[in-house]
Order: sequence, then C-alpha cells, then structure tokens
Amino acid sequence: MHQKQLLCIAGDRSMAAGYAHALRDWKVRVVGTLGEARRALCTDGYLVGLLVGLEEVEHAELDHFLSQNWQQQWIGLLQPAALSSARWRQLVGDHFYDFHTDPVDPVRLGHALGHALGVAQLRAPSPAPLAAPAAAAMIGNSAAIGRLRAQITRVAHADAPVFIGGESGSGKELAARAVHAQSPRRAGPFVPVNCGALTPTLIQSELFGHARGAFTGAAADKPGLIETASGGTLFLDEVAELPKDQQANLLRFLQEKTIYRVGSTRNIAVDARVIAASHVDLQRAVEQGLFREDLYYRLHVLPLAVPPLRERSADVPLLAEHVFRQHAADRPKGLKGFSSAALEALRQHDWPGNVRELINRTRRAMVLAEGRLITPADLALADARRPPGGAALDESRIAAERAALLASLERAGNNRSRAARELGVSRMTLYRLLDKHGIAGK
Repeated sequence: MHQKQLLCIAGDRSMAAGYAHALRDWKVRVVGTLGEARRALCTDGYLVGLLVGLEEVEHAELDHFLSQNWQQQWIGLLQPAALSSARWRQLVGDHFYDFHTDPVDPVRLGHALGHALGVAQLRAPSPAPLAAPAAAAMIGNSAAIGRLRAQITRVAHADAPVFIGGESGSGKELAARAVHAQSPRRAGPFVPVNCGALTPTLIQSELFGHARGAFTGAAADKPGLIETASGGTLFLDEVAELPKDQQANLLRFLQEKTIYRVGSTRNIAVDARVIAASHVDLQRAVEQGLFREDLYYRLHVLPLAVPPLRERSADVPLLAEHVFRQHAADRPKGLKGFSSAALEALRQHDWPGNVRELINRTRRAMVLAEGRLITPADLALADARRPPGGAALDESRIAAERAALLASLERAGNNRSRAARELGVSRMTLYRLLDKHGIAGK
C-alpha cells in the first residue's frame, strides 16, 4: 500500500518527534521554516500539512503562506494560550481544517489526519487531459474538445490561413493561440486584432500603419498591426466586421504579402500567417453581399470549429476548477472549492454565453460565496440534483438540518467540539455537515 505523505512545519524540529505514535502510518517530511515548506510543496505537492509550534511566527507571514497554499488541508497543534489571541482564532477559522491543543490525543490526531487526507483527495483537481503541451489551454476530456485538439495539431504545421468558427465566447482566440504555439512560428509574435473594435476612421492606419505627415498628428512613421506580426501570427477576430474597403486591402495583403502604410508609396514585405475568426456564418454573409467572396476563399483554407460549451458539458467542472485556481487570490480565505451540487448545476446549465459566461459566473461566485464551498445559489443556478417531485419536503428537511447546526454552534460559542456533543454526532460528522451546508464553523 502506498504510504501517506505529510508535510510537518515545526518551529522546533524536535517537537515533531513527540507525535511519532500518531504519525506512524505516514511518511513525514519535517521542515523548520515557511521558506523550506514552500520548496517542499513545489517539489512534492503534499495534500496534508501539520503545523507545530508556530505561535512565534509573524501572523501576517503565516496568513500569506496559508492563503497561497489554500488547496492543502492544514491541521494545527497549538498551545491553549494561542486561542486567547483574536488573530490566532482568525487564522484557525480562515485556514485550518482542524486544530488540537496540548496535551494532544494521538488517536484523535491520527483520525483527523486521515480524514483530512480523504477530503483533500476528493477535492484535488482532476488530472489534466493528455494533450500536447502547446494545446494545454484547450481544457477538457470530451470527444468534442479532443477532436479540436487533434485538428489544431494537424493545421498548426502548415502555413496556410486558418479560419476559426464558433459562437461568441466559445474560446476562438484560445484555439488561435494554440495553433500559433504549435506552429513553426511560435517564437514570433502573436498579434490579436478585434476587427469589430477598430475605429472606422482609423482602421486603415491601425492595420497598415502610416507614414510621417500622412495626416494631422502623424509626427513619425508608425508600423501597423499587420506589420508588427511579421515572423509570427496575425489573429483577426470577428473578421466579418471589417468594412468592404478594408476587406479589399486585406485581400491584397494575403495575395501579395506586402502592405502600404497610409501616406506612403513604398511597399513593405510582411511575412505573417493569418488566422481569422468570426461567430458569423461567413458563407451566408457572402450570399448577402456583406463579405467579399474572394476574401472568404482566401481565409477559409484550413477551417476549425470550436464547439459550444453545451456540447461539452463533461468539461464544465474541469473548466470551473481551472478558473477557480487561476483567480484564487480573489476568493475569501475560507473558500475551498465547489460543492457537488454546484458542479452538477454547472453540468446541467445550457451556457448560452459559453466559456465567457462560465468565467464570469465562477468569478462572481468566488467573491460572493459565504461558506466553505460554492453553492448553486452562489452561481445563480438552480440545484440540478433536486428531484422535481417532493422538492418542498426535501427543502424543509435541509432547512431544518441547517437551522439545527447554526443554533447548536451559536449555543456553543462556535466551539465545534461542544456543538458535536450537543448534536450527538462525531466531530468528523459535524465537519461534513458544515461543508454540506456551506457553514464556516470555527
């Protein structure tokens, strides 16, 4: 059986020896400083940590360390006097999975460590999908995203233009960046251009640059966005928004690989691969006379289609957890992740706004969540697990259970041990109930 691993941060390394009985089933690495602990976490990624005798460590330093390493489950061994400090009580409430005061019961400590490891393993991020490192931005294990990754790998090594179709917010720029990252041009620049955001009166100057004196205020030569992409990739997002006259100029660049700056008669050679994208059906735009047919065929050489999020619902929890980790600095200190009900609600949602909507809902929930786990209510989504029949009875039972927990905690002065005894459950069961209801018990 694989031995369980534990990182022990001890103000005095010899203190850890006093708990050898409780730690006999663990492979323990003892470090003496937070700096050593950071290096250990970087190399070995421990899921559970034990803090021993750190009362003399500066509170702000310890708070910063625990905030950075929030995915680990931390258990503290404290002197009883430490809990008389408001700042230590705040640290325990914000960051500790559990705490014990001297004299420590080794049996109870062993149970707490085992339970902490179980919770950490349940909450650990799902393994990353097997994919080329350059395509790592395309997160997910679904068949739809797997096909897209394979197509990106195939088209990346060609130098022909790529056209990426997909709904708004589905991740077209991520796909374009993945193509660039796997291409022979990956050492060159990736220049994204939102064609719909360019000012109509300045669009030609922005794309093609201008010569000194070309217009009032043009005090010096200025290269355009196309020119700055030389040696790399030019990404034209929402290319259907380009006015007809600029479509003609873009066509000329694609045919000749040269440009003219505004106000100049000298042509400049530009070696840039073009990737275009649009949520608009370009073929229909051609039929309606809104987009040049010759430019359509120049751009639509290697087509890619980014699937909408509703077609890859199995990937939604992975994406949400990725966003949570990416923006972990914005979360309240006690927030540890998503409840199972929240993950199910994420899977069941239709996602009309695609990945952009998922990012926005997740970030908002991270700021507004009051418990240890994000709930469907925090995401402004219905609880997808609730059965349609008997919902009122189920809601009443859950509300009564939550009310009993809150009342018991209040009577016990937020002391979890006393609350557990009053409710007639073990302390571990109380932890599970607190997590289930998103209650930050102290």
